[in-house]
Amino acid sequence: MASPQRPISGQVVLVTGAARGIGAGAARALAARGAKVALVGLEPAELEQVAAQCGPDAAWFEADVTDPEAIAAAVEGAVARFGGIDVVIANAGIATGGTVAAIDPAAWERVVEVNLFGSWRTVRAALPHVIARHGYVLQIASFAAVAHAPFMSAYSASKAGVEAFANSLRTEVAHHGVDVGVAYFSWIDTDMVRGADARTEFGGMRKKIAGPFGKTSTLEQCVDGVVDGIEKRRRWITVPAWVRAMILIRGPLAVAVDRLGRGEVPEVEERMDAAIAREGAAAVTAPVGAGGAADNAARSGRTAAP
Repeated sequence: MASPQRPISGQVVLVTGAARGIGAGAARALAARGAKVALVGLEPAELEQVAAQCGPDAAWFEADVTDPEAIAAAVEGAVARFGGIDVVIANAGIATGGTVAAIDPAAWERVVEVNLFGSWRTVRAALPHVIARHGYVLQIASFAAVAHAPFMSAYSASKAGVEAFANSLRTEVAHHGVDVGVAYFSWIDTDMVRGADARTEFGGMRKKIAGPFGKTSTLEQCVDGVVDGIEKRRRWITVPAWVRAMILIRGPLAVAVDRLGRGEVPEVEERMDAAIAREGAAAVTAPVGAGGAADNAARSGRTAAP
C-alpha cells in the first residue's frame, strides 16, 4: 500500500531523460505545481531550454545514465543545489527494432544498457537521498514489459527488467518509508515512437493492431499520469487505462501476442533483411528518434576522445 498522498509543491524531483518527451513534459508539469526539478540528460542545449521553461527552481546536469561517475555527479549536484532528493524518475531510455538473428549486436546491447543498467545506476546513486526523505522512486517501464512483441526483443527485455528491478526494490525499501512505482505506457506521441513509426521496414505493423491497442496517446495524458502517480505515490501508473487490465491478464496476453505476431513476422523479416543488405545492420537497427540520435552522438564522442 502506498504512503499517504504528499503535495508536490516543495519536493525535489530528479528526472533522467529530461531533454525531451516524457522527461521534459513531466519536469515542466511538476515545476508548475511547485516542485524543484533536477534535469539529467545528454543534450545541453535542450536541457537548458527545459530548465528555463521550468523556472528558477530548476537545474540541469549533462550525464549519461550508463556512466556511474557521471550520474553520481549529477545526483550530488542536485543535492548541493536543492538540499536533497524526494523523488527520482528513472526515465532515460532508447529503442530499436529488428530480429534477433539480424539486429546489430551493439544496438541490442545498448538498449539494455541504457534502459536497465541506466535505471539501476540512477537509483543506486540517488537512493540514500530518497531514503533520507522517505521519498518515491518511479521507474518508467512500458507496456512492452508486459506484452513482448516480435522485433522488440531488446526493448521488451530491458523494460521487463526495469519492472522486475522495481518490484524487488519496493520490498527492500518499504520499511524506510520509500514507495516505488512503475509506469506502463503504451504508444505515446514522443520522438521515440515517431522514430519507430518512420522505419519503413516495419511496414506500418502498428496500424494493423486492432481496437485501441495500436492507438497513440498524447504526451499530455502521459505527463498527467506521472504527476498523479507521484502525488499519490502509486504502485502502477498506466496510460492508457486499458493497460492496467492487460497487466492483470499477462499470461493469456502473451499467447495472444504470439499468435497475432506470427502472421506478420515473415513479411517484415523479409523487408528488414533486404534493408540490412542494402544499408547494413548498424544503420537499419540503430536506436530510433532524436533521443537515439543523441545517445549515438554522445557515445561516439566518448569513443573518439583521447
